[in-house]
Amino acid sequence: MSDTVGIAGGRIRSFVERIEQVELEIQELSEGKKEIFAEAKGEGFDVKIIREIIKLRKQDQDERDEHDTLLDVYMRAMEDAPMEAANAA
Repeated sequence: MSDTVGIAGGRIRSFVERIEQVELEIQELSEGKKEIFAEAKGEGFDVKIIREIIKLRKQDQDERDEHDTLLDVYMRAMEDAPMEAANAA
């Protein structure tokens, strides 16, 4: 077939193989991450809390402050709301 004339098959193969390699590395890293969480859990640490710490460390201080402020406002609004309004929803 002459449909592939002008298409750099070797270059396409190179991209595909590189992507496949990266996907393999990602899979291996994910497995390593699971092992670390399992190790932490095995030593009695709460994995949900560790995940939360990781999430918070990715945020800058302004994002954390905004999150904490909104959480506090929403929690107080819920506590102050009459029970009838909550049951009507």
